[in-house]
Amino acid sequence: MTGHGNPPPEGFPGGADDEYRSTVFDESFVRAARLQEFSARERLADHEHPVRALPSGPLRGLPWQGLVLTLLIVMAFGAAVYLGARAPQEPVEPPPGRQVMHSTVVPLAPRGQVPGGAPERLFEHSPAAEFYDGASGVSLPPARDTAHFAESQVLAALTVAKEYLVESSVNPEVLTGSTERPVRILLDPDQHPQFDRSLREPADDGRHAATGWLVRFDPERTALTGEGVRVRGTMEYRETDAAALEVHTDHVFVYAVRPAEGGTDAGAGASLFTVRRELLLRFDREDLRDHHLTVERSTVRAGPMECTARPHDVLVPLTAGQRAGNDRPADTDPYARDGGAPVCGTLDPGALPTP
Repeated sequence: MTGHGNPPPEGFPGGADDEYRSTVFDESFVRAARLQEFSARERLADHEHPVRALPSGPLRGLPWQGLVLTLLIVMAFGAAVYLGARAPQEPVEPPPGRQVMHSTVVPLAPRGQVPGGAPERLFEHSPAAEFYDGASGVSLPPARDTAHFAESQVLAALTVAKEYLVESSVNPEVLTGSTERPVRILLDPDQHPQFDRSLREPADDGRHAATGWLVRFDPERTALTGEGVRVRGTMEYRETDAAALEVHTDHVFVYAVRPAEGGTDAGAGASLFTVRRELLLRFDREDLRDHHLTVERSTVRAGPMECTARPHDVLVPLTAGQRAGNDRPADTDPYARDGGAPVCGTLDPGALPTP
């Protein structure tokens, strides 16, 4: 019978084979040990400390090359973020495509003197006599469903198109340059960079005319009389494909204006200024959901105005008693591949009020 303190013979249950079978002291186990037993000679010299602690941390096992590489990557990433945050952010415009607005703005110069008088009489004796006042002049055609769009979606597109026309052509705060936000919030966000640059740095390049997006006057030179805007026009729609609707608008806006206070002709009477806007607007399903639109093309003809005016920036009407003179558009270089070609037209006398 075996004693309680001795291990059972090998081969019996609980013997040495069973007790130590699961314990394997391989090389990795030994190298990973945190304590090391003193040798016999060391134990004779030090009776109180039979073991020593081994160094821990990256000194054993973790390669220094990996640590250095990780540190360098973190430093490089931090430097890139810092320099990117400090670098000036230029507005990035979308690549050429359907989301880019193309515009043409044509000043119309009168043959003779611009007639003036009281706004009511000017409207009464002009082609705008039967026009509607303000937003009521922007009427919607009957909305019907198309092959891929329901009647409600067509109506939504027409409604946003009308809102854009009213905000960009009738809103007094937009007309005087006080704000452009009511127009901007209706645009697809993809067009915001182009729109912002057009208003900040207008250019006659066919893409960045501020007056291609909206009607605006220079408040230091031109004042509205407060008689409102007379409007008449048409609106049509069609389905371009299964993903988009297209709305074409063609409206004439007539404004009663006078020279701004403090100008040399501030005491002159009012005169009429006519702007014809033709817009091609596009609506995809995301635009319909978000109450947005995309302006694809804008054609503007406005007068009476001098040919040498900068109509891509602000519209500068010739007011009562003024003449266009013999000015001509700026020179055009047919060899230059950049920039747009200056365009000017002659205003038909029938478009002006009769004396």
